[in-house]
Amino acid sequence: MKKLALAGLLAMTLSGCGSDDQQVLNLYNWSEYMPQEVLDRFQEETGIQVVYTTYDSNEAMYARIKLLDDSGQYDLAVPSTYYVNKMRNEGLLTPIDHSKLSNYGQLDPELTNLNIDPDNAYSIPYLWGTTGLAYDASDVGEAPVTAWADLWKDDYSGRVMLTNDMREVFHIGLRVLGYSGNSTNPQEIEAAYNKLTELMPAVRTFNSDAPRMPYLEGETDIGMIWNGEAVMGKADMPSLEYVYPQEGVIVWLDSFVIPKNAKNVDAAHQFIDFVMRPEISALISEDIGYATPNLAAREQLDPAVASDRASYPTAVDLEQAEFQEDVGDEALQIYTKYWELLKAGR
Repeated sequence: MKKLALAGLLAMTLSGCGSDDQQVLNLYNWSEYMPQEVLDRFQEETGIQVVYTTYDSNEAMYARIKLLDDSGQYDLAVPSTYYVNKMRNEGLLTPIDHSKLSNYGQLDPELTNLNIDPDNAYSIPYLWGTTGLAYDASDVGEAPVTAWADLWKDDYSGRVMLTNDMREVFHIGLRVLGYSGNSTNPQEIEAAYNKLTELMPAVRTFNSDAPRMPYLEGETDIGMIWNGEAVMGKADMPSLEYVYPQEGVIVWLDSFVIPKNAKNVDAAHQFIDFVMRPEISALISEDIGYATPNLAAREQLDPAVASDRASYPTAVDLEQAEFQEDVGDEALQIYTKYWELLKAGR
């Protein structure tokens, strides 16, 4: 995700160098989550310059958009699953004009009209994926890695990596204890916190900028990872393995949304429709390793990508999976309290 963050900063630097009448689309996205080729092709075709800035968590994205609600600083953002519902309910989003999206019909109906946004009134699916286990087979040894609970083994002390994502980290604590990763029960959340405190001495780092990098750099050997990061990581380190844990993998959907006071709503719709073209959606999936919700794009995928279980899980892989849901503000405050204590080492 580093190179695209750099590209975004470069775009910001150059944004003042163009003509006064050049349109600019301000895209606020996860780092390394949009191939530079897509940004270049969109600008070549439309003349609209994309300024790409990044965040490393839904919480950071949400806080900044809420803080800058009246500024119109961003034209597009890409929240995960339940944050679409949260932002929609809080009036932070502009309705989507489906008449401007000629490629909307290409999307998988199983990933549209979800409870997080009925009729996709405020969001358009971009990519979906999973958060599972990763390990370096050359360092971990012969003991099989099959479950979230394996992270607590003494063998891995000081070698564990977690994503810097509150809900994802608490998901593994909850699932190891047999609870739902979407629990709103204060006692269950506290129990997960206590379980996670037992793991903390083994944790080497938290990373949601580029979760593959601690593995590639030898900083960590086992832990959490997003499936696309695992795909990119394995290209550089063949010993990096991705596992669907027995307790259940985390499933998420990232979607385009238009913040309420976006300055260039028309360009936002143009970009969304451009990305939904089958050839563009296929390019994105092949380049960064996440699954496209575009059915026509899937037919254009390289067979090696389409058959890669890390990117496109089987039904068996998803048997115990949980889709991340909005837990509500009251439960979210409980999660936040324990997350801050966990990160502070208390």
